[in-house]
Amino acid sequence: MTEPADVDEESGRAALGRTLRYLREKARRSLGQLAEETRYDKSYLYRLEVSQRLSKLEVMQDLDRYYESGELLQGLWKVARREVFKDKYKEFMRLENRARVMWMFQLAIPGLFQTEEYAREVLSAAQASNSNLDVAEEQVAARMSRQEILHRDPVPHVRLILDEVALRRPTAHTKSWRSQLDHLIEVCHLPDVVLQVLPFSAGVHGLMDSHLTVLWEPDGSSVAYVEGNGISELVDEADKVTSYRLSYDRVRDLALSPAESLAFIRGIVEELPS
Repeated sequence: MTEPADVDEESGRAALGRTLRYLREKARRSLGQLAEETRYDKSYLYRLEVSQRLSKLEVMQDLDRYYESGELLQGLWKVARREVFKDKYKEFMRLENRARVMWMFQLAIPGLFQTEEYAREVLSAAQASNSNLDVAEEQVAARMSRQEILHRDPVPHVRLILDEVALRRPTAHTKSWRSQLDHLIEVCHLPDVVLQVLPFSAGVHGLMDSHLTVLWEPDGSSVAYVEGNGISELVDEADKVTSYRLSYDRVRDLALSPAESLAFIRGIVEELPS
């Protein structure tokens, strides 16, 4: 029987796969029996065990219940899913996960506010070939898991300024695009989320070529994360963070009010073909 994984010596994905196999063998189940009893496809379960797939958190929750393993698999999955992201993004994810206040300016709908269908279409389009679709699925699962941030305790206070360009670039499927816009409308009603739209009529501004996120940590410190033109940078120097905060303030002054922004998004939904 394979021994349980040692997380310190293996990658997160390898540790998860080997632990899945260990639990199955300990339960004296073949892959076929496990597939029959959990109703997951046998080949899918095999790919999880050999670390070819990451799956979704819900699958790990189901298997934890099946094996009566507490939250063991869920914990390993959360470690493994960080590997889906680039190394330079990991520190930002760590800070984002514990931030108390988040300010975002985005030229596209950010991952925290995406539906699964929209995320899948965007991430699949970014793959060079259909052979990489499994990678896209893993990225979708990881992106959806990040949205737990909006429902944790304590809930972070989030302000999103969304450039109109994000709302004028629909997906190929009207149904998924409508669902995404409807989801944004729902997000507008979350008590700790403020969403504003920066319309084209606002003209030029200082953040036209980049996404910006400013995070405030529990100790009161702040960092800025900037993405644009194929580069990303995590900034913690106080004077630079202050400069980005001022840029954000100027953009916020140009944006529609939250009520006007909600009406703006509803107007775009009404323009969609039925």
